[in-house]
Amino acid sequence: MLDKNQIARVISRELRDGYYVNLGIGIPTLVANYIPDGMEVVLQSENGLLGMGPFPYEGEEDPDLINAGKQTITTVPGSVFFDSAMSFGMIRSGNVDLTVLGAMEVADNGDIANWKIPGKMVKGMGGAMDLVASAKNIIVAMQHTNKAGESKLLKKCTLPITGLACVRKVVTELGVFLITERGFELKEIAPGVTVEEIKQKTEGRLVVEGEIPVLEF
Repeated sequence: MLDKNQIARVISRELRDGYYVNLGIGIPTLVANYIPDGMEVVLQSENGLLGMGPFPYEGEEDPDLINAGKQTITTVPGSVFFDSAMSFGMIRSGNVDLTVLGAMEVADNGDIANWKIPGKMVKGMGGAMDLVASAKNIIVAMQHTNKAGESKLLKKCTLPITGLACVRKVVTELGVFLITERGFELKEIAPGVTVEEIKQKTEGRLVVEGEIPVLEF
């Protein structure tokens, strides 16, 4: 199976030179550590920063530099700070090329639920709803099952919806799934994982065609 850093490395293959990218809380933030050498990617944080760098080394943290998830971060030459109104204006105007988000559930038509569990206190939906409504490409990095071993790749989301039919690809510890009209299409499989295991752990429609390539690192 893939660990969190390997999931981030897989997603980093989606980056392109000149992209403006928003990375959500959790596994998605790790993508910042795997930007290919020589590639210029500008990372945007909805709390008002354009030009995030990788996470700081221990002892080099600046408590005044944080991302939307309140993690300490670094900046790169040319970084810009601005208020959240301008930040969300950038998001809502469609200027984010790629958004990588975590999720609690994803449906096989691309619906995503990632902001609220009924009965649990939350501060709000943050920027998730704006991002899924406005980004040009949305990829989800998530665990394939919950703590009870139940599938999080579903026929229909059971939790409050963040966005409808917006997710294009899902990467879990088991593999890479492209979302199409037919459901979750298995494109690549994690080392040591079998197709049968993925079938057992996927509640939503799963499409498996031909020989599935194994991810290499």
